[in-house]
Amino acid sequence: MKYFTIKELCYSKKAKENNIYNEPTAVVADNLVLLVENILDPLRQAYGKPIVVNSGYRSKSLNRLVGGVCNSQHLEGKAADIVGTPKTPEENKKLFELIKKLNLPFCQLIDEKNMSWVHVSYDKNNIKKQVLKL
Repeated sequence: MKYFTIKELCYSKKAKENNIYNEPTAVVADNLVLLVENILDPLRQAYGKPIVVNSGYRSKSLNRLVGGVCNSQHLEGKAADIVGTPKTPEENKKLFELIKKLNLPFCQLIDEKNMSWVHVSYDKNNIKKQVLKL
């Protein structure tokens, strides 16, 4: 892992504010490493500047608090919500398009709320390359 840390992928201001334990299990940490190695690090390398992870791993309590779906890949450490530098819809669109251009092995790539952020997930057993707009 060149550009991202497990700590960064588990950090949540909401969890901190609400005293929610948000530390990954060993299995979740392994999934986070795969997400970084297969998606986030190659994306950061090609993008050429920092990418901010708004949301990575979420415990069940945190996921419930933020309104995440019950089968969210964030629960397993397989997804990240990211934004570019600067944090603008234009930069987020660049990330979105770059993920596709690089032909990264994603499970889902989602344009969230008109490029307010980009959701990307990796599951080694499910490289379906589903692209959505929510």
